[in-house]
Amino acid sequence: MTTAASLDTTAVTAEPGARVEVPLQVRNSGSTVEEYRFDVVGPAAAWATVEPTSLSLYPDSTGTAVLTLSPPRSSEVPAGDVPFGVRVVPTSAPDTAVVPEGVVTVLPFAAITGELVPRGFDGAWRGHTDVAVDNRGNIPVTVQLAAQGDSSRVRLRFARETVELPPGAAEVSRLTARPTRRLWRGTPVVHPFQVVATPMGEVPHESVLLDGTYQQDAILPRWLPRALIAAVAAVAALAIVWFALLRPVVKSAAREESKKQVAAVLSPSPDASGAAGGGGSSGTSAGAAGTGKDAAAGAPSSGTAAGSTGGSTGGGTGGAGGGGTGGSGGTGGSGAGGGGAGDPRSAQVEVKDSVGGDPASDTVYKVPAGQALDLTDLVVQNPQGDSGTVVIASGSRTLLRLALQNFRDQDYHFVTPIVVPAGGQITMTVTCSAVGRPVGGPTPAQCDESVLVGGTLRQAPSATPSPAAG
Repeated sequence: MTTAASLDTTAVTAEPGARVEVPLQVRNSGSTVEEYRFDVVGPAAAWATVEPTSLSLYPDSTGTAVLTLSPPRSSEVPAGDVPFGVRVVPTSAPDTAVVPEGVVTVLPFAAITGELVPRGFDGAWRGHTDVAVDNRGNIPVTVQLAAQGDSSRVRLRFARETVELPPGAAEVSRLTARPTRRLWRGTPVVHPFQVVATPMGEVPHESVLLDGTYQQDAILPRWLPRALIAAVAAVAALAIVWFALLRPVVKSAAREESKKQVAAVLSPSPDASGAAGGGGSSGTSAGAAGTGKDAAAGAPSSGTAAGSTGGSTGGGTGGAGGGGTGGSGGTGGSGAGGGGAGDPRSAQVEVKDSVGGDPASDTVYKVPAGQALDLTDLVVQNPQGDSGTVVIASGSRTLLRLALQNFRDQDYHFVTPIVVPAGGQITMTVTCSAVGRPVGGPTPAQCDESVLVGGTLRQAPSATPSPAAG
């Protein structure tokens, strides 16, 4: 069986978006009736068809089918020669198919589109928009950009005045609009303009016109004066509230707290009062005893006065006429006075406490047996800026109760010493409500406070009467 097929022409020209038809002749050289099917092969197969799709021929007869080529008007089909072929397949013997071939020349065309993104824009000093140009033709094209507007009011400049576009490509050029005069206040001014995109090349195409607007805003916004007035009024109101209400309350609270702390520190100690009273009584008794003996011995009145003076001042000598007994009265007064200058002592302790837990306490100093401490100095430190309370106590007596948030370093110096008796303890108790943060450092996990105490350690006064006084 023999099949013959041929195209009436093997070279045709097609314009994108149009149709061109090419007759296809098929001859059945066999001895039986045969049906032929048609398939288009090659790059043009996507936009080529054959009518009818099949053809039945008697032996030794010829039939005609029509090949239609319809290249789309799109950048996907480049301009130039595109080969194609028609495969003629006998149904009874597919392996004997024949393929007549040809070439179709797709003509070039230019087509561009454009868009302003955004079409309307604003700005006080300048404004910007992007000019997007698309090449929808099937050949490369060079596009020239130009802007038209009132040059006396606004200046228009492109980042690129010429763009190169391959088929199907898009490019963007930035357009800047700058007003010739500044608008400081008032209603915004609208500047209309037009962008012209002109394709350059041998293939003619109309220019694309793009309309846009640039709104020149005032440099000083309308709400600025009202905002300044509102800000000044708010500052004035805050100042009035502070000076009229808050500041007096804060001063009063600080003054009351200071009075409480000073009162707590300077309140007389029962132990100290007892010791002082005992010493005075001893000296007085001794002086009285001396006076009695002098009187019994018939001493002059000057001797009695001297003995009394020795008892009250703690001196060790009697009057000239008072004799040795008057001197003993003076010795009793000296014992009550405290036994010399004493030995300076200081101690320090650091107490840490967690937020929400039980108060933390530690002993600062314990007075040895047979001695007493005259407490003269207290220095409390809160280096982290913690919040809570700290209590400095001597036994069951509270010496200081301070709010941590009111200080970082606090020191107290007492003209009249606070007497801590033998065996007494000075303690520090911290209650943490909020952990502070040191300057330039991380937030610690616990409150951390310390206290330094200073004073003079001396012999405790004896409770037994002086032998001289007897």
